[in-house]
Amino acid sequence: MKKIYLLFSTLFLTTVVLTANAQDGFSDLIKSSPANATRLIEAYGAPLFKGFGVGMNSGWTNTAKPKGLLHFDLRVTATAAFTPVSDKTFDVTKIGLNSNVTPSDPNQTIAQTIGGNQDIDGPTMDIKSNGQTVSQFRLPSGKLPFIPSPQLQLTIGLIKQTDVTLRLIPKVSIGDAGSVSMLGFGIKHNLMQYFSGPTERIIPFDLSVMLAYSRLNLSASLDVKPENGTVHDPSDPNRNEDFNNQHTDGHFSSFLAEAIISKKLLFFTPFLAVGYNTASTDLGIIGNYPVTTGNNTYTVFTNPVSINQNSLSGFRADIGFQLNLGIQIFASASLANYKSVNAGVGFGF
Repeated sequence: MKKIYLLFSTLFLTTVVLTANAQDGFSDLIKSSPANATRLIEAYGAPLFKGFGVGMNSGWTNTAKPKGLLHFDLRVTATAAFTPVSDKTFDVTKIGLNSNVTPSDPNQTIAQTIGGNQDIDGPTMDIKSNGQTVSQFRLPSGKLPFIPSPQLQLTIGLIKQTDVTLRLIPKVSIGDAGSVSMLGFGIKHNLMQYFSGPTERIIPFDLSVMLAYSRLNLSASLDVKPENGTVHDPSDPNRNEDFNNQHTDGHFSSFLAEAIISKKLLFFTPFLAVGYNTASTDLGIIGNYPVTTGNNTYTVFTNPVSINQNSLSGFRADIGFQLNLGIQIFASASLANYKSVNAGVGFGF
C-alpha cells in the first residue's frame, strides 16, 4: 500500500505544480506575477482538486450493516474520478488574469486543464511590461485521463450497532518528491434497530447513516535556482538569497454525510447510498524563487502561489456491492460533481 501511495503522491505533486521542478516553465509562470500564476494553477488544476475530493469521499463502506462488537475489516480500495467535459478546458481570458498576461494569438484562448486532452498544448501566453512583450510561455496539455485516489482503512464494530472507520497513513517520505500523510475518521449507525414488529418484516433490509472526514497532507521539494549569468536586480526590495527551502505545501480535506441501504443475499450484498459531500484545497508554493526579468537580472518572489478554496460541494449517490468469498471484494460507482468508480479488497471477521 505504501508503494501505491508513493506512486500516486509523486504523480499528484508533479502535476499539481505544473511540473515545477522544470525551472524554465515554472520561472516563466511566476514571472507572469504571483497573482496570475495562482489563477492559472487554480484553473489548470481544478479537475485534480475536485476529482481528488470525490475520491477521498469514496470507499468508506459498501454495506449499511455495521460490524458486530469488536469485529473488524481491513481494506484497500482505489477510486478513479472522471473529468466532465465542462472542466476539460478553460478560457484564459475569463479567469481574472491582469493585462500583463495575454494570449499571443487573441483567437486562441482555450487551454487544457490537467484533465483535458493530452495531445493538445495550451495557447502561448505573452508577458508584457509597459505594453511590450518581454517573455512568452506555453500552457501545458492535459495530463490525467482520470483522477486517482487510493484508500487504506480499518473498521471496528462497537456497541449499539455502530462501527467506526480509521484511515491513517503515517507521514512517509517519497524520496526527493517530498512526503505524504493522511488521517480520516468515519462513523456508521444502523437505524433499523429502532423498528420492530411488522415493520421489521415488511422492510427486511439494513438502513444506516454515516459521517466521515479525512485530511491528506502532501509536501514536495522544489529546486529553482538563478539562471547562469544573472545577478540579483539591485532595485528589487526582496534581498533574500536563500533558495534552499523551496517546496509545495498541500492540505486536502473532505467531509461526507450519507444514508445507506443494503440487503445481504447469502455472500452478495448490494447497496445504495445518497448523501452530501464537500472538499477543500489549501495549496501553497513556499520559499524564495528567482525569476529572470531581463538585462541579466532576476527578481525574488517569496511564497508566490497560495490557493485556498472549496473544491466541491453537492449531493452524491453511490451504488455498488460487496462479495464475501473468504476475502471481501468491493465495487461501486458514484454520481456526484464528478462521476467515479471505486473497487478494492479486504479481509476481516
